[in-house]
Amino acid sequence: MIKHPRGTVVAALAVVLALAAGCSEEQAATKLELTAALPDQVPSGTVLRLGDPQIQAIVGASGLDKELSNVTIEWANISGGPQSIQAFRADKLDCSAVADIPSLFAAWTGTATKIVFQSVTVDPLEHPIYKLGVAPGVSVTSLADLRGKKIAYSAGQAQGALVLRVLQKAGLSQKDVQLVELTSTGDSYVTALGSKAVDVAPIGAQNIKLYETKYPGASSIFTGIRDDASTLYCLTSAVEDANKAAALKAYIAVRTKALLWANDHPAEYAKAYYQDTQGLSEADAKAVVEIGGTKAIPANWDAAVTRLQETADLLATEQNHDKLDVTTLVDRRFEKVQAAAAGDKVVTGDAA
Repeated sequence: MIKHPRGTVVAALAVVLALAAGCSEEQAATKLELTAALPDQVPSGTVLRLGDPQIQAIVGASGLDKELSNVTIEWANISGGPQSIQAFRADKLDCSAVADIPSLFAAWTGTATKIVFQSVTVDPLEHPIYKLGVAPGVSVTSLADLRGKKIAYSAGQAQGALVLRVLQKAGLSQKDVQLVELTSTGDSYVTALGSKAVDVAPIGAQNIKLYETKYPGASSIFTGIRDDASTLYCLTSAVEDANKAAALKAYIAVRTKALLWANDHPAEYAKAYYQDTQGLSEADAKAVVEIGGTKAIPANWDAAVTRLQETADLLATEQNHDKLDVTTLVDRRFEKVQAAAAGDKVVTGDAA
């Protein structure tokens, strides 16, 4: 055994400590304050775990994936509140595409998230996300007819919030109807209507034709309520990671361009997502895209935040949640990123 002089051992120990300190400083430097500017440079090898299947298909079809060469994206076939919150809690996902409700329920259930993207629908009342499906043999031709009806209801999903807003518009309370707790997954609401387990349920507008064809005597009505909220929300810890924040900045710009590309290439969009990944026929895929209308990027998020606050206040009252300041859930640093990417195609006024 070779014996090292004491001085050599001390020197070696000093080097080890210095390297350890350097590593600690490097790790600390990756923490980004929520008030700090978003980094421009994406370190090579940065990974984003995204549940954004529609945009995944569009990015691939449009060639926009080339603009994300410095970002390693691990795509997950996840979207919507229940799945995304579960994945967040298991630390399996950074961000997910959802409506506006999941961010509220994440906050109410102790999962810290930030909204980093907002889009809207042009002429939202003419292109609703949902219509109210009515079970065969049940007479509902107006919102007033909902009194006494069994209505499918999922508290933590956009459909649940829509039901409460519909009741509010109709001048009805929860006591005036029978809310049937039922999570909306796949065609669960369609099946519940078809079997007459419920009288009424919010159904995605693209599924209404299928529902009415499958069940003779089925019908549907418009809600007359704006329901086009569409966001990308992320774990706060992901946004606080400097490397991921830089990658998100790049992704939000590409995501913006992807939505606008889909507007200009509806046939390619229909094929890339609804045909190739959802298994719809060419005709049905085309119909779904037409029903969905044109998506747009708002010049700012003021109107979206106001609507989110109104929804949060309604849910706090109707579902006995704590009052919530929704500005704490929105990372408006990304507002300028998507507006810049959209350029002169941003929208203002009622559409936003």
